Amino acid sequence: MLETELKNIEQEVKACTKCPLHLSRTNTVFGDGNINAEIFLIGEGPGFDEDKTGNVFVGKSGKLLDKILEACNFSRSKHVYIGNILKCRPPGNRKPTPEEQIACLPYLEKQIELIDPKIIITLGATALQGLLGENLKITRERGIWKLWMNRLVMPTFHPSALLRNPNLKKDTWEDFKKVISKYRELVDSEHYCKNF
Repeated sequence: MLETELKNIEQEVKACTKCPLHLSRTNTVFGDGNINAEIFLIGEGPGFDEDKTGNVFVGKSGKLLDKILEACNFSRSKHVYIGNILKCRPPGNRKPTPEEQIACLPYLEKQIELIDPKIIITLGATALQGLLGENLKITRERGIWKLWMNRLVMPTFHPSALLRNPNLKKDTWEDFKKVISKYRELVDSEHYCKNF
């Protein structure tokens, strides 16, 4: 039932023409991971590699995200589901416009509602602002638990920011340690992580 409902939304996304991004996309990028996951990660939108393949977080940022998840003893196949604020790539990987975000956000909200995670992690400023409000600053809000639709949200830096500025890795690891603790509290008290 859940799988069918998500497939139906994915088909809607593939046919979507609500904003001009449909004119330049190669593929829509719906999301990926365990549909029964208790952790939902939200990125900004597809980049070059994602647009070409139709898969979420597959480029350099995706590889770094996988390393972060592995360090937490989380995996895409078991512990997390990953989606984006946008389902289509903005040309040149530019920042999404407010209109594009408003057009696309209902798809993400429906995914979250169906998957029903206990923890949401926003990756970067666009994901934070798209979900919780445009006036929020990632540098000020990261690492602080938020509440959205009765769900806990942990804002942290996007992996691409860590690739540009490796000094942000320490803060990001501190944020993910909070996620591990909360996961142990809410989901699995026996969750093992050798790094924490």
